[in-house]
This record gives sequence, structure tokens and C-alpha cells, in this order.
Amino acid sequence: MDSRYIEMMALANDGRLYHNCALDTVESLIPNPFTSCHAADLLELPNEDILCCWFAGSDEGNADISIVMSRLKRGASEWLPPVKISDDPARSEQNPSLFLAPGEELWVVYTAQAARTQDMRQGFNLQYTAEIRRKRSRDGGSTWGPTEVMFARPGSFCRQKIQVLSSGRWIFGNWICFPDETRNGSDLPVMQVSDDRGCTWREVDIPSSRGRVHANVVELGPGRLVAFLRSRFADRIYLVNSRDDGNSWSAPVRTELRNNNAGISAIRLKSGGIAIAYNDVSFNDDMARTVWPNQRCPVTVALSEDEGATWPWRRVVEHGEGFTGPWNDVNNRRYEYPVIMQGADDRLHIAYSWGNRKNIKYMRVDEGWIRGRATCYGAENDGSMPCRR
Repeated sequence: MDSRYIEMMALANDGRLYHNCALDTVESLIPNPFTSCHAADLLELPNEDILCCWFAGSDEGNADISIVMSRLKRGASEWLPPVKISDDPARSEQNPSLFLAPGEELWVVYTAQAARTQDMRQGFNLQYTAEIRRKRSRDGGSTWGPTEVMFARPGSFCRQKIQVLSSGRWIFGNWICFPDETRNGSDLPVMQVSDDRGCTWREVDIPSSRGRVHANVVELGPGRLVAFLRSRFADRIYLVNSRDDGNSWSAPVRTELRNNNAGISAIRLKSGGIAIAYNDVSFNDDMARTVWPNQRCPVTVALSEDEGATWPWRRVVEHGEGFTGPWNDVNNRRYEYPVIMQGADDRLHIAYSWGNRKNIKYMRVDEGWIRGRATCYGAENDGSMPCRR
């Protein structure tokens, strides 16, 4: 048998790109020497290297949780082993995002919360102690400068990237966590707005938005913005909009897309539509009840051509172990916190926490694949990319 074909279903944990012959996708498990890894982000550099960062260590909330980063060099067939780019011995550093500032200065922006200790009152978690930090690189992420605090307000949290709008304004979706007994149900989203390239920021509230977080900002046109939010109530993804370049926002409205109180990722496509990656499952309709389901599977990508009003194209990118239904979907492992990015080649690049946070999985598809059109991965595979059946 041709040695480049891999008959077993298991994906090798070697960082190598594989062609999934059954689904016609490109996929890889990025090497992970850590016990736990979570909350990936992706960025393509001007030289077309792709960076993936996430937080890793023993377990979320512990002092050894740090930000790490791997690189897929342009034209390469495998991801490089991750390197640690932050390490505060007293803080759990989480939820990184990568931002390429004008002038090609690279930022990694992340949260840093007090780490668990035996003598500290734990509560549900310690996110109310967090601040938002950054590190900057002037060589494409090969080396990093000192740690800087961006937002010192206790409880400041983030997940999505800073966005540069057509007006030149920067906007950054945050949320604030509080030391109460709501299990993060009281979290409040805020938009951080800067008109001086990040030197100073102004906080803009979203009305009637308690418990809706992870604002994914998408620019529809000059001054016209929409943002998609995760729900602490595990019901649906929510939508807010702005008609004044982010100076004010509407109250959240429910979309038809389900949400399980887990991370989402939305982008504007070059074709003009919107793509969103999420877990297509929900568990609650009571807006007074915070819900944290263990079920975080499947990972789905949906497309909208009417600014998020409807989502007629959806495709599962991760089936997990294949269990469905309210009684046995708990048998799936967790596949969660997807991030989606469109590259210079128009392909869609996706990464997410895989198999109960054992690895970060990377996938590459295109818009036609989501719509059910034929793709060309098989034709372009010249034998350098092993094939999984």
C-alpha cells in the first residue's frame, strides 16, 4: 500500500498537514507538550507565515498557564513546536489574540488573572481579578518585548482581536467580570474604542447586555458595524449593531444560531458574506439562569449573506465521536473555542481546542466547501501531503 495513505482514523499528533480524503479538507494536530491547551487564535503575516497562539499548562486558572505560539511557515508541510511567549509565575495567562498593528508591529493581547492558591477564596473562578496585557514583537513573533498592561480595571477580559475600521478607528471587544455568585452571569460586554492607534482607549457600553460576551465585531460598511456575542445562558448567539462607527450600540437580539455558553468566531468574507464558527448546540431558554454545559461538540461553520439575519449554509467541521441527542451527546469529547480566519489565498483557516483540550486542531477549507461545492484539495495534493481516509 502507498505509504502516504493513512488508513487509521486517528490523526497523528505530529503537526504535519494531512489531506482528509473523505471530507476533502486539510487538517493537522499542532504539537502540544502540555497537559492542557485552549483558546487558539490565528494570524497570517505579510510573508504568509501563519501563527497560532493559545494558552497552555496544567489546567485553566493555574499559575503555570502561559501563552504559547506555533508557526506554519509559508509553503511548509508541518507546524513548528510551540514556544512559550509569556510566563507570569503568579498569574494564569489566558485567551490570547494576535494583532498586526500598522507598521507590521505584532501584538499578542491576553488576560492575566490571579492564579489559584490553597489559601485564596475560590468562588466559581477568579476572572474578576483579571487584567488585559500585551507583548509586542518587531520581528514577526520571533522575539517579544516586555509585558505591558493595557486595561487594568479588575475583571477585564478579552477573547477576539482588535479590529481596524475603514475610518482608521480601532475597536476591541472586552467584557468585565465581577466577584459575585452568578457564575459569570453578570458579565458585562464593553467596546474599547481608540482614535489614536491604541495610545488611549474609550469604553463604550452595550445596553441591556448582561451575560453576553465575546463580542465579534464585523464591519459591514463605513460606520456600519455588527457584533456577535456568546451567551452565558446557553441559548443562542446574539447580535448587536452600530450605525455610528461604534460610538453607540443596539441592545442584543437573538439569532437563529445556537450557543452553549462557549466561544464563537465571526469574520467578514472577501465575497461579502459573514462566516461564523461555533458549537451548534444549546441547553436553555431561561434568561435568569446561567448555564455551563459540558457539551461542546460539534464545531460548525455557518454563512450569512444578509448581515447575520439568516444562516442558510452550515457545515460541521468537527463531529467529535458522533454522538447526538440529549441523552448521549455527553459521550462526545469537547471540541471548542473555534477561531476562523481568511487567508491571502482566500482559504478559510480554522483552529479549535480538540479532544478535551489535548491539542489544538487546525483545518483549512474554502467557502465553496461550506456551500457544498467541489473543492480542489485532492487535485492539488502532489503526494507531499499524506492522505487520511
